[in-house]
Amino acid sequence: MMNDKLVFLGLLYFIQGIPYGLQSSLLPVYLRGAGHSLTRISLTKILYFPWVLKVIWAPLVDRTGTKRCWLVGTVAGLALTCLVSATISPDVQYMGVAGSLLTMNVLASVQDIAADGAAVRLLRGQGELGLGNTVQVVGYKAGSVFAGGGLLAVIDVAGWGWMFALLACVYGGVALFVWGAPVLDGESLWGQGEGRRGSKDVMQPWKVWRKLLSVPGTPWMMFYVLTYKLGEQGAITMFPLFLLDHHMTARELGLWNGVVAMAFSICGSSVGGFLLSQYSIGMLMRRVFMMRTVSMVFQSSLLVVLEPSPLMKGMAVLSLSLQHFIAGLITTLTFTTMMNCTQRAEESIQATHYSFLATLEVLGKLSFSALAGGMVDTVGFPVAFILFLFLTSSSALHVWRATETGVLKEQPKEQPQ
Repeated sequence: MMNDKLVFLGLLYFIQGIPYGLQSSLLPVYLRGAGHSLTRISLTKILYFPWVLKVIWAPLVDRTGTKRCWLVGTVAGLALTCLVSATISPDVQYMGVAGSLLTMNVLASVQDIAADGAAVRLLRGQGELGLGNTVQVVGYKAGSVFAGGGLLAVIDVAGWGWMFALLACVYGGVALFVWGAPVLDGESLWGQGEGRRGSKDVMQPWKVWRKLLSVPGTPWMMFYVLTYKLGEQGAITMFPLFLLDHHMTARELGLWNGVVAMAFSICGSSVGGFLLSQYSIGMLMRRVFMMRTVSMVFQSSLLVVLEPSPLMKGMAVLSLSLQHFIAGLITTLTFTTMMNCTQRAEESIQATHYSFLATLEVLGKLSFSALAGGMVDTVGFPVAFILFLFLTSSSALHVWRATETGVLKEQPKEQPQ
């Protein structure tokens, strides 16, 4: 039964990662190769905005219909969207591509709410929760690798239309699997007795808002999740495009940035979970954020090399791998810190509190990613990366101060003897 749950959740989170992989790794390289400006490419990040708004329609998904219906409906909708996308020519129909990606993000964000709700109900006990969360992270990143790396590596051969036809088949197969999944057979009993719970909060949202902001550590956490990824996101978005302009082909980027780098990100996330069981989160965050700053200095130094060479290509791959490993590690530490903060809230608003912080985290990443391309087009790669480095070092200082005198000092874990 546990294996059935893990397979079910793994498939859902795998297909949930596909739109992110398309938009973050495949589309920028493909559009750049088609001659689009960095500004236009960066503006596609705005299409992630449905993920920021999902907290608004989450109560609708929670309180109406069944999880099976929501999941089958959204996954089938993604299959239809891919079929429509297969008929689009991305070289000339930029707005058509944008509309397709926006639709995919809306459907995937609704699917995320339903999948998370199903996971909460299906997973029981510490062991199941740990395995389930591991499947969530690995499944999502594997889907991103499949779309952003694997498909990018073959798109020159298969073409845009056949690639989306393949995705439509994947989504269609998962929709059929979810429709017949036995793990959801008892879900009609999940929500009994809960229909009126939380209705008072819905009718008085200002009281919920006041409670959210009064949770200890929340103001610091809000600023942190909005800013901790700014410099990193700018570099992760723009450095592969610098390599495409000067050092690598689209197929090479698909391998190194889409597959290898994401594998390092998954390793970083896994290592973060292990380290959290051994050391205090404050000490880990202080050291890892300093490592990220040093990594950014190394990557920025590579921008002065414009002539392609095997040495430069090797240094670029090393930089990408290190960057994504540290990014995965920081993501695990950050979401654990968010959870620690949420646990200080009263039980009736803990889910809302965590969703609020998660929404801010997405908003912070998307807002800067959307502006990074225009910044590079205006001032060039070197000046833009100086700003990215400044933001990264400022975030490290913010964390360091919190570990000395602020929020992160309040929840230490004993180091092993």
